Amino acid sequence: MRFVTFKKRDETLRAGLLIESALVVDISEATNGILPENLIDFIEHNGKNLKEAEKLLSLTLGNKGVYPLDEVRLAAPLPAPKSFRDFYAFEQHVKSARENRGLKMIPEWYEIPVFYFSNHLAIKGPEDQIEKPIECNWLDYELEVACIIGKEGRNIKSDEAEDYIFGYCILNDWSARDLQRQEMKVGLGPAKGKDFGTSIGPWIITKDELENLRAGKGFDLSMKAKVNGILLSEGNMKDIYYSFGEMIERASAGVTLYPGEMLGSGTVGTGCILELGTEVHRWLEPDDVVELEIDKLGVLKNSIVND
Repeated sequence: MRFVTFKKRDETLRAGLLIESALVVDISEATNGILPENLIDFIEHNGKNLKEAEKLLSLTLGNKGVYPLDEVRLAAPLPAPKSFRDFYAFEQHVKSARENRGLKMIPEWYEIPVFYFSNHLAIKGPEDQIEKPIECNWLDYELEVACIIGKEGRNIKSDEAEDYIFGYCILNDWSARDLQRQEMKVGLGPAKGKDFGTSIGPWIITKDELENLRAGKGFDLSMKAKVNGILLSEGNMKDIYYSFGEMIERASAGVTLYPGEMLGSGTVGTGCILELGTEVHRWLEPDDVVELEIDKLGVLKNSIVND
């Protein structure tokens, strides 16, 4: 199943179920309030809620709570996830990005999956405008997959982590590279270089929908990024070095994870301008349009504007 958050005209945000890429079901309206109005509440009790949501898959236009997709506006599926940890899990990206800065690969990267916390209250959705920070001259996109936690757990082992995953979506970890480079010289960060926005969407697909595509430590999902219609990045999630299970094990060590928290995969190989080099494409500017596309996860499109 594919879950969205949407608006009907100028109404408040509502949780929805996407049917055949053409219809959106308002899950609360269609069930007379049995299912909640937002996805965070849905995910917190997704065991029983998913069974109820399955009954909605047969609905058609004309049924209560069913709307044509082109008559609603999709927002970020989780407008305010409970937290956002972003990992660094694709070896090609790490190697290439370090080489471009004249740095060798560090052995510690192979010992543990590392992450940083980002701003979970600066989440953007499909078609949202991304404001370029005033002091930023090196704006970049990052092509990633996000995993949404679906069950509370602590000290979770990687081989048990599948039980704690609700689903996946596209993630664009926007980066102010010049701010990031400056602050990381001090030995902390990235922080301000990532603080201004992260895009997710257009939907969250439940984990069962990807099971037959499992490959390596990930899934056989083509990942692409275009800027102004020009293909720049192309990779595959199956090339990931650390599985989401390993990331969950690391994140939950001595810490309780809760439904509605979000983990990012880090950038796939070739998945940003920093890695490709500015000889391939300049840094992003206002009026640029960035499209991330991942098999089964859809297309996440955003435009750049001045702050």
